[in-house]
Amino acid sequence: MSDSAAVAAGALPPRPIAVALFASVFVIAACGLLYELAAGALASYLLGDSILQFSTIIGTYLFAMGVGSWLSRFLARQLPAHFLRIELLVALVGGALPAMLFMANAWLPGAFRLLLYLMVFVVGTLVGLEIPLVMRILQRDVQFKELVSQVLTFDYLGALAVSLAFPLLLVPYLGLIRSGLLFGILNALVALWAWWLFRHELRQRGAHLAACAMVLALLALGMAAAGRITTLAEDHFYQSPIAFAETSPYQRIVVTHGRNGYRLYLNGNLQFAQSDEYRYHEALVHPAMAAQGAPRRVAVLGGGDGMAVREILKYPSVQSVTLVELDPAMTRLFTDTPQLALLNRQSLSDPRVRVVNMDAFQWLQQGSETFEVIVVDFPDPTNFAIGKLYTNSFYALLDQRLAASGYAVIQTTSPLVARKSFWTVVHTIESVGFTAVPYHVHVPSFGEWGFVIASRRPWHPPAALPPGLRFLDGAALAAMLDFPIDMARLPAEVNRLSNQVLVRTYEQEWGRVGP
Repeated sequence: MSDSAAVAAGALPPRPIAVALFASVFVIAACGLLYELAAGALASYLLGDSILQFSTIIGTYLFAMGVGSWLSRFLARQLPAHFLRIELLVALVGGALPAMLFMANAWLPGAFRLLLYLMVFVVGTLVGLEIPLVMRILQRDVQFKELVSQVLTFDYLGALAVSLAFPLLLVPYLGLIRSGLLFGILNALVALWAWWLFRHELRQRGAHLAACAMVLALLALGMAAAGRITTLAEDHFYQSPIAFAETSPYQRIVVTHGRNGYRLYLNGNLQFAQSDEYRYHEALVHPAMAAQGAPRRVAVLGGGDGMAVREILKYPSVQSVTLVELDPAMTRLFTDTPQLALLNRQSLSDPRVRVVNMDAFQWLQQGSETFEVIVVDFPDPTNFAIGKLYTNSFYALLDQRLAASGYAVIQTTSPLVARKSFWTVVHTIESVGFTAVPYHVHVPSFGEWGFVIASRRPWHPPAALPPGLRFLDGAALAAMLDFPIDMARLPAEVNRLSNQVLVRTYEQEWGRVGP
């Protein structure tokens, strides 16, 4: 029996060249998914609404792969050479994707969406070309039935590996720019490996080798300059020097330091400015804390910067504060960094404070301890993951953990810019049986900002406030309860887990703001 007949009968194992190509399929799949995940993560960071961004990017990417698979039919000759060139193109475009998008967001924000979907489409098309070419090359050595099953097996294994490594290893330790460039280098190494495997078939071996070397050199230079690229882009975007920056599995944390002090940004959204954060945090904490009387047990949900905890600790009656913050990078940064810990007066290191790093929704579900005051200081509902923390389901759980005489206070976006969103939260709080007392304050860095006190007993303005406050007094508190016509109550739906109307309303309202 000839070798070809034995292969056709499945009697011979694949040659080493086939094994090498199967390994390449693993790397190709891992790289392709990495670029897709990086695009989705960046879009979620910078555009909000993670479900929408990931859905549209995955859809665009899969459609582009279909286009690439269809185009592969027109590549009839010199398949190894075509495969090598496509690998180098994927390495360049995919590897540079996170860095290009970061820079576009800083210097050409109006072109960000166009560039995002264009690059995702190009990468998807190139990846769609890869697998059909590999399969046609492998047909020389592997029976068709075995070929399909083995190619798909290695393809799915590569996708599994990177889907686990992306949130657990790559983003926390390398960041998005370095992760993209690293996987671009892997694609280029596959091209170099293909050059070696098929060197006897290539017509222009020298030119192909030079192209591999050039692409690898460019990506290596990018890796060396990745930190500088990130710093330049973010310095330009934030208009102030970056003092601290970290990418956690949950968000991009950036702290800038300029003439007016420190400013904290999460995924590009301002969370506080040192120059006026006292207005926000005094308004958030003291109307509920002082009205309660002598709170002993207090919980803070969100607020990993420790500023709300700082205000809470001004009450001598407080025996314990439980801070529930999802992202340990946040609490670590504001505990261990001396300049930032100074802003919260080392509140997170106070022996009365217990930090719990977990999802607040799950924490409410799993515990039974009650609190006299609960301060809810989440970011605005820019996506469905945060939006669930503004639903009636969440507020029903909050009710179970609030003492009968207690008050909860919730930060509730701007009643001026996002008027309907604000009153949607109020209506949702009332839907679970709480009495809601809305109020607002002017914070120069944010404009008009809103809060809601939720309780089972009536709330009355406190007779006294802690000494030494920089903004809040009786007159200021009285003014905060007054809503002029352009911020007055509107009819609104209840925000439920099943509909998340608040996320859509919020996006519509804040989307109108800007140049």
